[in-house]
Amino acid sequence: MQVQEFPDNLKPLLLPRPRGHLVYRCLNCRTELPIDDLAYTCPDCGGVLLIEDLAFDRLKEIPGPVWRRLFDHRRMLNLAALRGIFLFHELVAPIIPLEDVVYLGEGHTPLVAANETLSQRLGRPFFFKNDGQNPSASFKDRGMASALSYLNHLLNQGRLDQVLAVCASTGDTSAAAALYSAYLSGRVKSAVLLPQGKVTPQQLSQPLGAGAMVLEIPGVFDDCMKVVERLARDWPVALLNSKNAWRILGQETYAFEIAQAFDWRVEDLAVFLPIGNAGNITAVMAGFIKLLELGLIEVLPRIIGVQSEHADPVFRYYLEAESESRVFRPIQVRPSVAQAAMIGNPVSMPRVIALSERLKELSGRELKVVRVSEQEIIESMLLANRHGHVVCTQGGECLAGLDVAVKAGLLEPGERAVLDSTAHMLKFVDFQTMYFNDSFPPDFEIKVKPELQNAPDLVRPAGVDCPGPGRPLNGEPLERFVDAAAREVAARLGLE
Repeated sequence: MQVQEFPDNLKPLLLPRPRGHLVYRCLNCRTELPIDDLAYTCPDCGGVLLIEDLAFDRLKEIPGPVWRRLFDHRRMLNLAALRGIFLFHELVAPIIPLEDVVYLGEGHTPLVAANETLSQRLGRPFFFKNDGQNPSASFKDRGMASALSYLNHLLNQGRLDQVLAVCASTGDTSAAAALYSAYLSGRVKSAVLLPQGKVTPQQLSQPLGAGAMVLEIPGVFDDCMKVVERLARDWPVALLNSKNAWRILGQETYAFEIAQAFDWRVEDLAVFLPIGNAGNITAVMAGFIKLLELGLIEVLPRIIGVQSEHADPVFRYYLEAESESRVFRPIQVRPSVAQAAMIGNPVSMPRVIALSERLKELSGRELKVVRVSEQEIIESMLLANRHGHVVCTQGGECLAGLDVAVKAGLLEPGERAVLDSTAHMLKFVDFQTMYFNDSFPPDFEIKVKPELQNAPDLVRPAGVDCPGPGRPLNGEPLERFVDAAAREVAARLGLE
């Protein structure tokens, strides 16, 4: 639709102009830093930063119902700069002009209802939000679109010249960072640090294909992250991990899209998210809080994080009932099929604590975190995929978390669940193969169930010639083979 075809009261709002007064805010000492700098931690105390709009109250001048109509109508605009995450431009990056927006097709990923059989098995209706259908096949694209749009803005303003973007990754971050940096090739180069041998071949192929410099580091993700943090501290590089507060702004749109998909009624929803570096669950909490403050939603949904027994520092933190007695302690992780969440010292933990407290102030209930086994994760992924869902191991982690939460009575009667499938299942197909082949190393603590295994079965009928590479059959030999093969296939399928 063209702008002139929209309701008169919405026309002035459809195409946003750069506005707002954004700053970095330290969560620890509350220091305020100018947004024009590439800042990742507080220079005074080393604390984690969030981006705050000091002019946010101007958005409250527009009533919540008008915001809802604006965002619903804006989806009909054929303008790339307002598609995907930037449909919510005023809530994501209000200072970035539309001409600086980088859009590669991210955002507005499908929300798919579980079929009746699977819903009954879990004891309530639920949905998967398939963020694996983003351009680089993971939720990381939301944050990269925001972060790279900001870099593009600084480049276009002449405040930066050449940019070297760096990140540590368990796979998905590197794929997204390399892809979005490649779109700005000529002005942005990317380098990614990966833990040696801890990234699937599918994930490794993505930054290589996008032309990034890929460096492998001995150890696990936490070790790579320490190296990247030192680079950002001592050298002129752009950090693209979730320590980059622009990443968090982009990932808030996951919450916006859920609210919009349910016509802005979220009071009966429980949103499940896997926790790795904790940037995503931080963003989702912040996103829902922002919607509440602007009147787009009337109450907050329930937020439940999920962690594996092999990487559970956030779960351990919330085991202590009294917030005053909680102490966060990093842990040494063990191998996990939820590889993207295999992080023992999440950099966004201060954000989690701050936003969980804000969540409790506004709704009376803080963040809940449940823990699941590796066995439950892999089998939940297989269960979802066998009921028509494109679910990665992190999506399996959320499904296992829903089962644990329901059995523990953490959900109210009538509440529905939304589960985050963070990436495309093909990124983690090696774990499925390991299950089918019963080849998991002992450290994973996974015992294979024969009823869940699957493998191809060769049909090679005896007594007839069979075709092969460079050996085609024709005429009567081909007819005999087709007849014999069809009979054997019918027998194996139980056809009469």
